[in-house]
Amino acid sequence: MRITAARTWKVDLVPETPRTDAIQAFVKQETIFVEIETDAGVAGLGYTYTIGTGGHSVMALLHHDLLPALIGQDARQIEALWQLLFWRTHATAVGAITSLALAAVDCALWDIRCKAAGQPLGIMAGGAKSRIPIYNTEGGWLHLTTDELVADALAAKARGWSGIKVKIGKPDPAEDRERLGALREALGPTTNIMVDANQSMTAADAIRRARLIEEFDPFWFEEPLPAEDMSGHVQLARSTSIPIAVGESIYSASHFREYLAHGAAGIVQPDVARIGGITPWLKVAHMAEAFNVKVAPHFLMEIHVSLCAAVPNAIYVEHIPQLRAITTADLMQVEPGGMAVAPTVPGLGIAWDRDAIDRLAIHP
Repeated sequence: MRITAARTWKVDLVPETPRTDAIQAFVKQETIFVEIETDAGVAGLGYTYTIGTGGHSVMALLHHDLLPALIGQDARQIEALWQLLFWRTHATAVGAITSLALAAVDCALWDIRCKAAGQPLGIMAGGAKSRIPIYNTEGGWLHLTTDELVADALAAKARGWSGIKVKIGKPDPAEDRERLGALREALGPTTNIMVDANQSMTAADAIRRARLIEEFDPFWFEEPLPAEDMSGHVQLARSTSIPIAVGESIYSASHFREYLAHGAAGIVQPDVARIGGITPWLKVAHMAEAFNVKVAPHFLMEIHVSLCAAVPNAIYVEHIPQLRAITTADLMQVEPGGMAVAPTVPGLGIAWDRDAIDRLAIHP
């Protein structure tokens, strides 16, 4: 199954709701696509993303350096092709731009593999389960008032969803404490509350903040420190009973290995785009399983629902819909009780609206 053509373009998507956290606002999603064609008549469509900047750089790397190297290669040899492209661009690895570009190619190749086999991604990548719990992030942004946080959380609970995430990192720690206290009082003891600081704190800040909120029993404390501060995460993990969740800003499997080996992560959150694709995502998930650590991936619910179904140690999918403008069907089937169902159609399981994509496409 030889690759005969490969192309890239991007589509800019406006967030469906205003999104703010302790360090940034989600201005737009630059969605970068890669389409790969083969001489067997099977084509694959992969994608990656940025939060507002860098999309043209990812496209340039794909257009000039990665996609030309695919022509004539066997599309079935996904691991070999990932390694080929990684070492071809090793001067810019490990890093966000290279990992994001690799992810778009890797996802397209997995789309081809699954379509050729007539199987969905969740089965081809492991087939551990067919359903996974979801938690809601869309109602927990930092700019929302306490009343708005509580109202959205209660609505999610009424739908049977077992978890909600709220952003923290207010200038006054007492305000974070007040918001979490109101949520816990409204939701009761059984709903999981995740907190996310988006890398905004020092180790000292995070240790203090964890002590202030520990009584509200957070399910995890996400990205408290910059991802490169592994020693700080070790200090924090040793100082609190709250599990520390990291991974959305880690761009290689080897960095996850260091976090796990040093006890700096109680939950890992690999992002299929930022880790470099499905191939390394699965390696991270299985590595975490070997350390007896659970997986709850960051964002991209449309593809992560299938990957969570593939591995035994996935515990949650994050609910943030972002692709409705360029898809033709519901992106994720959710059953009563808050269980997301993995797609059963061959391929990645995303119903792309090619007409909408073509209207919005920006080419290199």
